[in-house]
Amino acid sequence: QLVESGGDLVQAGGSLRLSCKASRMITSTFNSAIMAWYRQAPGKQRELVATITGGRDANYAESVKGRFTISRDSARKTVYLQMNSLKPEDTGIYYCNRYDQILPWGQGTQVTVSS
Repeated sequence: QLVESGGDLVQAGGSLRLSCKASRMITSTFNSAIMAWYRQAPGKQRELVATITGGRDANYAESVKGRFTISRDSARKTVYLQMNSLKPEDTGIYYCNRYDQILPWGQGTQVTVSS
């Protein structure tokens, strides 16, 4: 149900824009859901990166505040994550899901930041 894309290998200081298409979600359900981006670094547990409500209120992990921006497009049922000033510690697989994580996880998209 969730298809993430946009990951790549970038140098530190670079930018990426990730996309997450929730094509199977009913539009009204998508519009009311708190959506989130998570990431999993090698050897670490999955962590919450950012959330966005249906009203587009956003919250961020301290480690990404001021560098990442989450947004959503209701018509496309897509959630985005704009990542600027990337750091090597941002490396990992990025996933999106509802904040309550009730949807099956997608395959994620790999982000690798080289120093």
